[in-house]
Amino acid sequence: MKYFLMPASYRPVLFTGFSLLVLLSVSRFFMVLWQWPRVSAVDGALFIAIQGVRFDFILVCALLLVPALLSPFLSRSGRWLTGLKVYLLGIFLLILFMESATPTFILEYDQRPNILFVEYLKYPAEVSRMLWQGYKLEIFSSTVLLLLFGFLFHRALSSRVLSTPRQGLVPMLFSSFLVLLVCALGIRSTTGHRPANPSMAAFSSDLLVNDLTLNSTYNVLYAMYSSKRHESSVRAYGRMDIDDAVRRVRADMAVNDDAFVSEKLPTLHSSSWVSENPRPPNLVIILQESLGAEFVGALGGVDVTPELDKLSKQGIWFDRLYATGTRSVRGIEAVVTGFTPTPARSVVKLPKSQTGFFTIAELLQRRGYDTSFIYGGEAHFDNMRQFFVGNGFQRIIERKDIKDPVFTGSWGASDEDLFRTAHEQYLAMGSEPFFSLVFTSSNHSPFEYPQGRIELFDEDPATVNNAVKYADYAMGEFFRQAKKSPYWDNTIFLVVADHNSRVRGANLVPIEYFHVPALILGGGIAPQQYSRLASQIDLLPTLLGLMGITDVHPATGHDLFRPDINQVPGRAIMQYNSVQAYMQGSKVVVMEQGKPSALYNYSTETGLILSQEKDEPLVARALAYTVWSATAYQQGLYRLPDPD
Repeated sequence: MKYFLMPASYRPVLFTGFSLLVLLSVSRFFMVLWQWPRVSAVDGALFIAIQGVRFDFILVCALLLVPALLSPFLSRSGRWLTGLKVYLLGIFLLILFMESATPTFILEYDQRPNILFVEYLKYPAEVSRMLWQGYKLEIFSSTVLLLLFGFLFHRALSSRVLSTPRQGLVPMLFSSFLVLLVCALGIRSTTGHRPANPSMAAFSSDLLVNDLTLNSTYNVLYAMYSSKRHESSVRAYGRMDIDDAVRRVRADMAVNDDAFVSEKLPTLHSSSWVSENPRPPNLVIILQESLGAEFVGALGGVDVTPELDKLSKQGIWFDRLYATGTRSVRGIEAVVTGFTPTPARSVVKLPKSQTGFFTIAELLQRRGYDTSFIYGGEAHFDNMRQFFVGNGFQRIIERKDIKDPVFTGSWGASDEDLFRTAHEQYLAMGSEPFFSLVFTSSNHSPFEYPQGRIELFDEDPATVNNAVKYADYAMGEFFRQAKKSPYWDNTIFLVVADHNSRVRGANLVPIEYFHVPALILGGGIAPQQYSRLASQIDLLPTLLGLMGITDVHPATGHDLFRPDINQVPGRAIMQYNSVQAYMQGSKVVVMEQGKPSALYNYSTETGLILSQEKDEPLVARALAYTVWSATAYQQGLYRLPDPD
């Protein structure tokens, strides 16, 4: 009767399965206590407890299926028993490690570990430096935890991994069939059309609380599985005929039908309101790492951006502009290509967009501009180098090209080294027109920068506030030099954040954390404050309009200074994990995969409140953008026409 009448060969597998279920339940219990205000706010404790065991059982069945099937047949083999012990200890340590890493990941991203956890492993040098500089205590405590519990589990497991008498063939086949049946049902965990998946844990509007229902190992493995299918993940949030979607997207662009110039490329259009400038100015885009509105004094945030606050009065200051996502590549996607986000990874990382995908660099290169990307780190990070080289960027200047840096941190040369290099590059251009994308990195965990440059905002130097203040200082020094340079009068500068530092909150889409600063300044730009709702995708067409460039392009954003802009409703599109929001005024359409779109009302005081009214045209417009984006990527419709 011992071990449910199963052969003794199952003892180590059963023991490991039971231990893993206990480990995951204990971990979830303490995380629920930690996040109790948010859990209790959605009355989620019972759901998390019950469904949590379900997802733990899915993971345990998946990990133990093969050894459980083979154990009756191989339990007399010394090599098998040794390999079994190593495997079971390995998965125990893996799951223990993932759970011990979860609190730190939640503090950073307000979610359980997901695809970001493994994507960063592609860049071991940067990640190892970041972890060692910023998370020594976490590394030490996790190591002690792994060693202690690993030792205890190893001792307990060793007493159960024993050579056992060979069973009869019929009992072995029967027990294996029973194991296969139980594990298959456990992995599927439902009699429905589709197996259980993370969407079944989405019982509330708080994504972190939903994540607590899962376990971190399952979440990462499922994210890896989903990412392998990235082509199919570039999909819409519902069904709509592509012609209908294009019609709605064109209507939202508010461009006359005769402005569209291609039947093959549906959004390729000209801007009839723009007067061609015979000598368009240079363009420099400064993409500021993780600079949310909450850190910008001029936007009512923490007073750590005195330089940007002063510059905001010297150019066009956008005080209601929203990022499209929470990753740097999403910011690059929006600002450099004007492409709207999808549930998949950014086009910077997707295979079909590595060449022949529209960027402002390609458009300007065709006009004879020198085009460059300048970065203090290594340009291969997040696949930036490959994407840029394949789509119009002629020169990549990165960490190895920065001479004699005054400071090098985990993510590369400091921002002051970055800006010094950029300034030298622009001086060397002389009268040749140039476009340059400058991407900062000093404001990135673990927040390393040269000391003695700023008066610390926080007592601890390695805080986000101090890092933002240093990055702001470095940018201010650059603009002081640029204003004295020969290129200043004929250059337009855009300063914009790629995303916020930490996007978090109990709403399906925490919209307040998508609010980012943007500033256009330089020669010939008159100061003004722009207070209409806008998106990062609007910046590309706006810059082309200010530069006096009338070339056709496929970007769907609005030129924010077109003559009829007051008749064009402002809107913002935001991607948060697998959820997308389309905001127009105070109305927000929230879309989740496999669920009907929902209409909310939004205010900074209340956040998202489910609306009782219907606005079918708005919901259809939001869906149309997702259908268009998915189709445009898959079919190669977002590009410039082939050169003559």
